[in-house]
Amino acid sequence: MTKTGEHVRSSVGLDTVGLGDVAEVYWNLSPAEYYEHAVRNGEGVITDAGALRVLTGQYTGRSPKDKFIVDEPSIHDDIWWGSINQPVTPEVFDHLHQKVLKHLAERRLYVVDAYAGADPKHRLPIRVVSEAAYHGLFSWNMFRRPTDDELANHQPEFTVLAAPGLSADPATEGTRSTAFIGVHFAKKLIIIIESMYSGEVKKGIFSVMNYLLPKKGVMPMHCSANMGDEGTAVFFGLSGTGKTTLSADASRTLIGDDEHGWSDDGVFNFEGGCYAKTINLSAEKEPEIYATTQRFGTILENIPLDPATRHPDFDDTHYTQNTRCSYPLHYIDNASDTGLGGHPKNVIFLTADAFGVLPPISKLTPGQAMYHFISGYTAKLAGTERGVNEPQATFSACFGAPFMPLHPTAYAELLAKKIEEHGTNVWLLNTGWTGGPFGVGERMSLPHTRRLLHAALNGELDGVEFVEELFFGLQIPTSAPDVPDDILNPRDTWPNKDDYDAKAKDLAGMFKKNFEQFADEASEEILAGGPKV
Repeated sequence: MTKTGEHVRSSVGLDTVGLGDVAEVYWNLSPAEYYEHAVRNGEGVITDAGALRVLTGQYTGRSPKDKFIVDEPSIHDDIWWGSINQPVTPEVFDHLHQKVLKHLAERRLYVVDAYAGADPKHRLPIRVVSEAAYHGLFSWNMFRRPTDDELANHQPEFTVLAAPGLSADPATEGTRSTAFIGVHFAKKLIIIIESMYSGEVKKGIFSVMNYLLPKKGVMPMHCSANMGDEGTAVFFGLSGTGKTTLSADASRTLIGDDEHGWSDDGVFNFEGGCYAKTINLSAEKEPEIYATTQRFGTILENIPLDPATRHPDFDDTHYTQNTRCSYPLHYIDNASDTGLGGHPKNVIFLTADAFGVLPPISKLTPGQAMYHFISGYTAKLAGTERGVNEPQATFSACFGAPFMPLHPTAYAELLAKKIEEHGTNVWLLNTGWTGGPFGVGERMSLPHTRRLLHAALNGELDGVEFVEELFFGLQIPTSAPDVPDDILNPRDTWPNKDDYDAKAKDLAGMFKKNFEQFADEASEEILAGGPKV
């Protein structure tokens, strides 16, 4: 007997995915009910402030090597196959799908009907089915929540079947390990085996949107977005570049912190919530995010608790460095109610260049914008590893390579088209090192970085003279309000100019070597946007 309580459910049942005979199914519960089920099921405990703490077991992050796309005729020629978009045969997927159905049919299930995408023109109706109540609450937090009328008429176009209590057999079932995440575009289905980590649910749907939207002329973006009196801005950047810190500006309205689309009408958030990293989180450094962790409805993932008080310790990495919290977007005071914004006036590429080469701010041509977007560069510090003192260059195509099914040039050219149509400025903002590399120079001043960002967003750099940087051809302003002129050109900040030139040539070489994998599909304009040496 299906248990629905008083909750509205779609007329489309689970029989459409082969789960028509499940005895116990809970549809579209409230957060309070998900709490009750999660605690009863042993999935989580309640913290001193009312959040739900969940431990996800051996999987405390995504398992990208276990993620596959079914290679079938309808999508074969579209996908950029390789180590990221790994193919799997329909036969392997179908076998595992049946195994998931058999497993879930014998469990208590939680169903969430929702949307990915705030724009009604481009949103994707989705359904998440899991044996974990925690996945239900996560989906309630993270996706766009339908009205009761929308729920009653919900027609899911993509379904996630999550079976964290099931394992695959790599010896006999064609998987890499006992975990498996598979996307079947023709069947409009995602299956998740063994992993409890909720990021697989979120990023699985994100990957689907990244495939579907470009076909409609909509640019999917792994970025944060906000808006002020002077317009909308989007921020691309890998972990550690300051994307969350710089986009969470109390003077501007937050559209979203991670996944957006850029349509003919403007920017729209894919999500209804935020999934923030919490390592070393504090009320002093990030008060808005910290405040959400003290609220009922927030999920704390893999964060140690004091055994006596159940107070979270955000500095403790006992379970993982990738500690996170999930909460509805309206928990942020200055968040947009609609998840919609206008066409971006400014696009910001964030990098934390630990080599001390890139300028604190520079303006990009359309060709450079495409090149740097495809490159997705930052530098990670290796100082945490014993005996390793040099920074390491990190590249992630489109600032989100694991979630991009198409060739990166497809996204870059679509972005360039949007930029040209709407006269958007593109800036490269370096939050990394100046005066030398990590260990020699110093980190960019955050107040200076914030002031340069505001100057770019407010149009204060529009009338300033720019000079061309020697190695990458970047346009550097010669002055900026309230920022010393002598820090704007990074070569001027190094005591020994020959050392700077050598390091700049090294970094340019890293860019070129990384870009070799994209060169066969890149236009002359994109290639011309790369380093000059």
